[in-house]
Amino acid sequence: MKKKIFHTFRSIFRKMNEKAFSGNLNGKEVRLFELANNNGVRTGIMNYGATLVYIKTPDKAGNTADIVLGYDDLDGYLSGQPFYGKVIGRYANRISNARFVINGKTFQLNANMAPHQLHGGDKGFHVQVWDVLNWDAKRNFLELRYLSKDGEEGFPGNLETRLTFELTEANALILTFQAVTDKTTQVNLTHHSFFNLKGAGSGTVKDHIVKINADYFTPSDKDSITTGEILRVKDSPMDFTRFKKTGLEIDAEYDQLKWARGYDHNYVLRKKQGELACAAEVYEPVSGRAMEVWTNQSGIQFYTGNWIDKKDGGKKGQNYIKHGALCLEPQAYPNTPNHPHFPQSLLQPGETYTHTIIYKFKTLLTDELAGYLR
Repeated sequence: MKKKIFHTFRSIFRKMNEKAFSGNLNGKEVRLFELANNNGVRTGIMNYGATLVYIKTPDKAGNTADIVLGYDDLDGYLSGQPFYGKVIGRYANRISNARFVINGKTFQLNANMAPHQLHGGDKGFHVQVWDVLNWDAKRNFLELRYLSKDGEEGFPGNLETRLTFELTEANALILTFQAVTDKTTQVNLTHHSFFNLKGAGSGTVKDHIVKINADYFTPSDKDSITTGEILRVKDSPMDFTRFKKTGLEIDAEYDQLKWARGYDHNYVLRKKQGELACAAEVYEPVSGRAMEVWTNQSGIQFYTGNWIDKKDGGKKGQNYIKHGALCLEPQAYPNTPNHPHFPQSLLQPGETYTHTIIYKFKTLLTDELAGYLR
């Protein structure tokens, strides 16, 4: 009887939730889709921006919380912080002076972070309504498609991208991108959830314990544009080769951290290019929640919510605060089109861009975490 009541309330809640994220934008229907496994992990995906609206996972006591920042309805995503939970494209991160050269031809992009471009421009993948190709609730599988037309935000070529989401019984959320083009172009796609493993709106993430499998990072200038250097993390506050608290050195007298107001840097992953491997791990000692991030890309951007502004608001009337979340965004190196010595991000006609991101969720007991603290 109790189980029946639970499922009835869950069905009612799901319908209310779906209604809050329904609408019509530019002649396309916006919908919310839920993936849920038998371990209490649930995630909601909206085809506007291919957005992860919520990820709900249990803590060590079995209590469930939503661990990503965002909004309660579609209107929030239309008017609020533009990147919460979104897919970023065509080019994640920054491109200096909003331009690059391909085969001797200069392409001028939309300089939405003048004079540079950030995250594909104002009309990048994050504000597009993606087509729904395949939705299978029993398999916990969703496939979306977006056609970025030749010249969109200044990028050459018609780029067709397909993205699948799959939630497994092993508590892994798998995102797989595939893209093809009819002209040589630059492609660098990623996912941009803002995580707080205590629960969205539950203070800062300075107590989160992080490890990044990288011995080097790419430093940036005061405008957050990569300089082209590749520096060792050893003997600097940038070192996350062993587990340490995010907040341990975030306020250090170190130019890279002062200019960015915290961590907002690309780490050079310690793996072969194209190899699927664990890039980073995050642990939160109070809830016991933990997350691994896997990727086949060569870099990962570590961002500590340095520019979160509580004026944005949030879910259930919460005010999100500076350092109230962290992002781990697998991707090519920032500004690669203007640094020929970086692993390149050109996609040619006849080739297929493939990017896999896996978020693996689990819980650990406090005594298991003790060894990670320093």
